[in-house]
Amino acid sequence: MTKKISSTLASAGLLLTAAIWGFAFVIVKDSLDTVPPLYMLAVRFTIAGCALALICCHRFRLMSPVVLRHGIILGCFLFTAYAFQTIGCQYTTAGKNAFLTTVYVVLVPLFLWGITRRRPGLHIFAAAVLALAGIGLLSLQNEGAINTGDILTLICGVGYALHIIFISRYNRTEDAVLLTVLQLLGAAALSWILAPLMEGAFPAAALRTPKTAASMLYLGLASTMLAFFLQNICQKYAPPATSALLLSFESVFGVIFAGIFLHEHLSPRMAAGCALLFVAVVLAETKFSFITEPAGRLLHRKSGRQNI
Repeated sequence: MTKKISSTLASAGLLLTAAIWGFAFVIVKDSLDTVPPLYMLAVRFTIAGCALALICCHRFRLMSPVVLRHGIILGCFLFTAYAFQTIGCQYTTAGKNAFLTTVYVVLVPLFLWGITRRRPGLHIFAAAVLALAGIGLLSLQNEGAINTGDILTLICGVGYALHIIFISRYNRTEDAVLLTVLQLLGAAALSWILAPLMEGAFPAAALRTPKTAASMLYLGLASTMLAFFLQNICQKYAPPATSALLLSFESVFGVIFAGIFLHEHLSPRMAAGCALLFVAVVLAETKFSFITEPAGRLLHRKSGRQNI
């Protein structure tokens, strides 16, 4: 297989990954009528964690107390991010939930500035300004207030940013797949512990319906496990800036699918906010280097969030 064909297939795979994640916002929004948020996370993470553990069971020979501790820490960040995102989706539209989540892309370099004392490039500050403008247009109501769902979704972006930073730190010395399994199972355990306390009895009757069961399988196997594998495989054959650009289409697909399947209306002002947020994400991730530089000269760096 030629390099050009490999790159084309990788790009197609990354775009498919973004589409899978985008459709997940519709699934979550539609399922919240029958499955409470924390129970949804419990089922989702259990399916994904157990499936990935069975596939990669040989990785457990690399287990150590340090890896276990780091996996639990990542699981806490993962649970926090997904919990705020899923609960936030109850109070806002799936399309806004998709776009506001992407604020983590701008937050990661800003948080790293505080941790490492290394100032990010000017493009990050420009992206932050664009993101703030986009959030304002997308979220502010006529009376000038942001609704509860939008606030929760923005907090979710903070959780994702911290999750990405700690993943980058721990992946330097530990097995990435084993850390993924541990954080999925850790997030599942936290969900099972907190769900009965906050949401009451387990909604067993709802999960026995074919539609809800299929939705949970999609979230666990497709949006979590399959998308994770696609992202990691395809990023080996696509330039980093191109990968970042294609993965950022998650938010675009979220709005498109929300309009098609949930009939969500996007006003001109909200569309402008989405556009500004999308430009901010692409600027923060790529500096538009996919336009100005040949692919072979791009510096290798991780892009996007590991949506797991």
